[in-house]
Amino acid sequence: MQKLIGIYGASGFGREVLPLVREQYVAAQLCFVDDGSQESELNGYSIYNYKEYLELPHTDKSVVFAIADSKVREVLETKCSQDNVIILSVKASNSVVLDSVEIGEGAILCHFTHLTSNIKIGKQFHANIHSYIAHDCTIGDYVTFAPQAGCNGNVHIHDHAYIGAGAIIKQGTPEKPLIIGKGAVVGMGAVVTKDVPAGAVVVGNPARPLHKT
Repeated sequence: MQKLIGIYGASGFGREVLPLVREQYVAAQLCFVDDGSQESELNGYSIYNYKEYLELPHTDKSVVFAIADSKVREVLETKCSQDNVIILSVKASNSVVLDSVEIGEGAILCHFTHLTSNIKIGKQFHANIHSYIAHDCTIGDYVTFAPQAGCNGNVHIHDHAYIGAGAIIKQGTPEKPLIIGKGAVVGMGAVVTKDVPAGAVVVGNPARPLHKT
């Protein structure tokens, strides 16, 4: 039976990830998996809810999580692992990965992403188009980089952090890496010059905490 890969999430990002999966896994049959979609087809591919996907006759099933919400990715990862569904990583053909880079399972590296040297990245990492990570960075689990997000060297980003589109993180030092705390959100276009506490939302240039009114 042919290998079946489900792109989990029939959203805009799912449509962007589909061609990457198609290019990398040329022999596989593809579909979308989405528990909230009212449609049965998208861009020429069938959409199933998770229960329907599990009931398909293929014995070799895998998924790619094309979902921006990192907490949802974590929940789905647990569910798929319990059902023995393999979680795949995807790397665009023009994504650049240099020396001594470790990447956990379930990563998505979109077109024109660049990881330089001596980087350690946890599981379920998403790097959207034109984003980059420079040397000697440590990235936790379920971290998301939006398009054109940039992380310079000697930065530690903790689990579930979100780096917004066009944001730039200043380089730290080996003795004092710049730290983005767990669950922190770096807003679109922010310029981060100092540590960001866990759970904080920072915006602007230089980036400062967002105070709700």
